[in-house]
Amino acid sequence: MKQYFADFHIHIGRTFTGKPVKITGAKSLTFTNIIKHARNEKGLDIVGIIDCHSPEVILEMEGLIEEGTLSEHRDGGLQYGDLTIIPGSELEIYDEKCKGPIHVLCFFSSISIMKEFSGWLSDYLKNITLSSQRIYVSGQMLQKKVKELNGLFIPAHVFTPFKSLFGKGVQRSLTEVFDPELIDAVELGLSADTVMADQIGELHRYTFLTNSDAHSLKKIAREYQILQIEEPTFEELRKALAGADNRKVKANYGLDPLLGKYHQTVCSECFSPYDADKGVCKQCNHPKFVKGVADRISELKTAGETSMDRPPYIHQVPLEFIPGLGPKMLEKLLNHFGTEMAILHNVQLSELSRVVPAKIAGLIGRAREGKLNLKAGGGGKYGKIADS
Repeated sequence: MKQYFADFHIHIGRTFTGKPVKITGAKSLTFTNIIKHARNEKGLDIVGIIDCHSPEVILEMEGLIEEGTLSEHRDGGLQYGDLTIIPGSELEIYDEKCKGPIHVLCFFSSISIMKEFSGWLSDYLKNITLSSQRIYVSGQMLQKKVKELNGLFIPAHVFTPFKSLFGKGVQRSLTEVFDPELIDAVELGLSADTVMADQIGELHRYTFLTNSDAHSLKKIAREYQILQIEEPTFEELRKALAGADNRKVKANYGLDPLLGKYHQTVCSECFSPYDADKGVCKQCNHPKFVKGVADRISELKTAGETSMDRPPYIHQVPLEFIPGLGPKMLEKLLNHFGTEMAILHNVQLSELSRVVPAKIAGLIGRAREGKLNLKAGGGGKYGKIADS
């Protein structure tokens, strides 16, 4: 078995002709730019690229196949040198069983199957060219279609306050909307970790994924995982999510929940901590709030212990969060050490200190050890590293 770095939630901002796909995504997020950046600068081995249902994205992938830049593996997945791409789509469910909109991820093994899925979707979406569109079928009907095409179905960022399964999508249980037998894994999102998520007993059966939900190139791999598989293919990924034949997620790397945008409950007006007992903001007395992930999980809690067979969840601090480490200094590090994965995992601190100030090298070292002081985020604002 080998180990591979993987991030399965990267959005496409624009097509190769410049047309929008993910409206809030950066213009530089084209399919071609993503695969180059993910391999050459981030150091990833496998990526799931969302929005591949968009017809112009399909055309771009087909063009890359024709010119020999991409090839399709017999066991599923697209190969760009030593990088494997899993084509995916993010969709929004809001059927009569939902309490609020829910985002889900659907992955397929080949361009031809993604093309077939896109054709089916076009009958149920208002705009097939755009990302994260509402699909006018039930959640279970979508699940069945994905399985008919031998795809993978994964609820996305399940705890975020907006457009997620447990944020507002269901009152208490995923069974209100989905068939639990047709879920392949659960994506935690940026404001919860394994210990928090495993307080919900019905999630114990599922593999947890930690992905970036990247809307820009620099956000790629802010969360990721290590897969233990034979080779980076779609079928090996399927086995890893099922924990079959000794394939598995070996480790999750994610933000410390305190750094997430929605960890604590905050005032919807000024984003200060909200006093739930008084029903007003502590700072400005505003009555409305954005419920934090920690409080929502506390409401849903049904289990007291973490599932014993979980892989380690390692609190990862992306390099962009390190105070004083700007774009120019990061470029200098990349020029010396190759990729962000190398900098985060392999390079000795003494070597880092030869390239960047000792203070910044020290912060990277403390981040690896989980010894940084953090200020919690909430209401759409990321937490911060309090050290400087």
